[in-house]
Amino acid sequence: MAKKRAVLVGVQTPDVSDADAKSSLAELGRLAKTLGIEVVAEITQKRKSIDAGVLGDGKRKELAFYTGGTGVIARGPADQRLLQEEAAREEMLETAEHPVDMVIVDAELAPKQIGNLQRAVECEVTDRTGIIVEIFHRHASSREARLQVEIARLLYIAPRMRVSGKADREQGGIGGKGAGESSLELDRRRIRDRVAELRREIASIEGERSVRRNRRQQTLRVALVGYTNAGKSSWMRKLTTSSVLVEDKLFATLDTTVRAMHPEVAPRILVSDTVGFIQRLPHDLVASFRSTLDEAAEASLLLHVVDASDPAFEGQLQVTAEVLAEIDATAPRLLVLNKVDQLDDAGRADLRVRYPDAIQCSALDADDVKRVHGVIVKAFEDQFSPASMIVPYDQSKLIGEVRRCARVMSEVYEDDGVHYEIRAPEADIARLQALLARNPS
Repeated sequence: MAKKRAVLVGVQTPDVSDADAKSSLAELGRLAKTLGIEVVAEITQKRKSIDAGVLGDGKRKELAFYTGGTGVIARGPADQRLLQEEAAREEMLETAEHPVDMVIVDAELAPKQIGNLQRAVECEVTDRTGIIVEIFHRHASSREARLQVEIARLLYIAPRMRVSGKADREQGGIGGKGAGESSLELDRRRIRDRVAELRREIASIEGERSVRRNRRQQTLRVALVGYTNAGKSSWMRKLTTSSVLVEDKLFATLDTTVRAMHPEVAPRILVSDTVGFIQRLPHDLVASFRSTLDEAAEASLLLHVVDASDPAFEGQLQVTAEVLAEIDATAPRLLVLNKVDQLDDAGRADLRVRYPDAIQCSALDADDVKRVHGVIVKAFEDQFSPASMIVPYDQSKLIGEVRRCARVMSEVYEDDGVHYEIRAPEADIARLQALLARNPS
């Protein structure tokens, strides 16, 4: 199958800085690459707003040079005259070095805007949201992720069906679902029904997930969060010795994985990998993956992984902070500046000045992995409280529970039972004391 070729289009409005616009367009190029799309050109324009034509007349014609279109949005007889005037361009279009069959706009476009631009360039037009939804669609692997992505995809497709070229013929009579109902209306109603069905399936899965999560409530949990492709899955592998997928692609991970940290410590610490964030992550996808992101919202500690070698990482820090605020993730955070092995000494020194509390490291360095492991353990230990307790010998199950959920500082065997000096979360100490009070010797 031939690789698709595309032109990226960036429309910069006054509320967007030059640096942010450049970073966003570069990121769109990486998104396209993730789908196997070859980007052959970029066209940008500063405008007061993104209107019905998306670009100005001149820029649309420049874009049409790559696609074989006219650059004119034909609506009536007057516009047909303009089309005829553009016919002379066809010979030049045939000699274009990089003919393309796709235009990707770095914005979220309304159905009418997509339709107008398609008529002007005469090829497929999609927007940033469409590209992200397609990546999620291809990368979803678990049943829950596939259901979540299908909902977001259907919600994206439904309002854009008319511009996709579907016929608006009437359906009715015997066997028809509603006399006089258009094909477009019928398709949209089917989409609504399918979305409702998918949401019921997800609700059932979420019930199962909730049961599993409740079982882990008494366990310390750290969630890896951050921008897509920052290196979260690499750290997941290193901290847990698990075999999660690691790829140099955006949104390679869509499914939450939970594993025990290795080497194991007492109390046990669970590590969860989460879906990465990105600029302007579509709201439907955030909503669809809310149950997955709950792992971050309910974690005891957040390990915020950042690709320090990316020139745009400061903007990515802000995006991650905004999404975490949106899902009410308020746990303490450790900032991990990853991939510092790709920086020179001056770059690292600059980071130490700007982020003195951050951990500079690389997931490829075994010493760094040990150091991050130790920092996570200490972060939890700093929250522990000391306690003393005596566990009678006839309550051997409680002896195991103490060792499982507390850091044992001393363990002395006396006539009346095992005397413990421990450090543990206050909630676990209260739970152990309640169990002892419930089962007196």
